[in-house]
Amino acid sequence: MKQAIVNGTVHTGDEILNNQIVIIKNGIILSVQKEVPNDIPTIDLKGKHIAAGFIDIQINGGEQFNFSQFPTQETIQDIHDSSLKYGTTHTLPCLISASNESIHQGIEAIRNYIEKYKNGVLGMHLEGPFLNPLKRGAHSIKQVRKPSDTELEEIIRYGKDVIKVITIAPECFTEDQLDMLLESGIVISAGHSTMTYDQAQYYFSKGIKLVTHLFNAMTQFSHREPGLVGASFENESVYTPIILDGAHCDYAAARLAYKLKKDKFFLISDATFLGRKVTNFKWDSFDAHLENGFYRNDEGNIAGASISMEEAVQNAYKHLRVTADEAIKMATSRVASAINMKNEIGKIKPGFPASFVQFNDDLSIIETLKFNPN
Repeated sequence: MKQAIVNGTVHTGDEILNNQIVIIKNGIILSVQKEVPNDIPTIDLKGKHIAAGFIDIQINGGEQFNFSQFPTQETIQDIHDSSLKYGTTHTLPCLISASNESIHQGIEAIRNYIEKYKNGVLGMHLEGPFLNPLKRGAHSIKQVRKPSDTELEEIIRYGKDVIKVITIAPECFTEDQLDMLLESGIVISAGHSTMTYDQAQYYFSKGIKLVTHLFNAMTQFSHREPGLVGASFENESVYTPIILDGAHCDYAAARLAYKLKKDKFFLISDATFLGRKVTNFKWDSFDAHLENGFYRNDEGNIAGASISMEEAVQNAYKHLRVTADEAIKMATSRVASAINMKNEIGKIKPGFPASFVQFNDDLSIIETLKFNPN
C-alpha cells in the first residue's frame, strides 16, 4: 500500500525541498513530488524535517552484546534494534582482531542474518587482525598478526559479499597480498598503522580511499613528518571518518579536519556498546568500564566509544558549527559514498529504502522513521 509523507522539509542528500511529498510503498521510496495522490494514507510530519536514516559503518555492540565477544545473530539483532533507537537504520557490525574461527563465525552469522531479515544490516566491518602491533590500541596482541597468503585468500573467499570494509595496516602486507585484497572488491580502510606520509600516499595511489577513525591508532601530523594524518588531509580522494565524542579527538582538531576534508569527512560511532547500559566489560585481554560517559580500561586509557550516531550528528551541529543539513550528510550520503553504496542508500531518492530520520530545526530531537517491506 502506498503512503505519503507530508508537511515536512525534505533533505534529500542533494538538496533541501519545501512543500514536497515523499511517496513510499513496501519499504521503498517511489517518488518525491508536489502533489498528494487521491485516496492515499498520509503521514504528517507537522513541520519537522526528514532525511535518510543514519549509516554506521563501525559499530561494535548494541545495548547488551558486543559482536567480537559474541559473533552471533542475537548480537546482530541487538545492534540493529539498539541502533534504530538513535536514528541509525543501516549498520556494519564490526569484528575486531580475532582467531580465524571467530572471523568465520562472524561472517556466517552476518550472512545468515541478512538472508533472513534484509532490514538494514549491510554486512560486516572486519577491523584487523592484520594490523601493526605498535598501533593495535585495544586489540589483543595475541590476535594481531601479519597475513599469510592462505589466510587472506580464505577470508576473501569466505567473506565474499559479507565483508564490506576491512581495516588493515598496509605496511604489513606484501605487494601481492595488497593487490589480492584490492581486487576482491572489499573496501580497504587504512588504520592501526605506523605508515609514514610517503608510505600512505603510495598506498592511497594504489586504491585505498578510506582511513579508520582519523587521528586514532595512526601516525600523527608534525611539521617534519606529516604521517598518515597529514597524508589523509592532503589527499583529496581519501575519506576520513571520525569519532566525534570530544574524547577520541578534541573538537578543535575535528573542526580543522572538516575544513580540510569537506565532503570526505563523515561520522562513525565505533561504539563498544550503545546506550551506556553496560558499565563494565571484560573479554579476552580487553577490559572497559564506564567513567564519566566514556569507556576506559583499568589503566585509565580510552577503551572504546559509547557515542551513538545521533549524538555524533548533534555534536557536529554544535561543535563543528555546521548547518543541520551538513551534519546530516556526515551520517548519510557521505558514508554511503565512502563504501561505494551511494546509489543504494543514504538519500531520499526513488528506489532507495524508506528509512528516515525526522528532526527539528536544531537537531535536538531526532527520531527514526522506518518502513519495512510488507
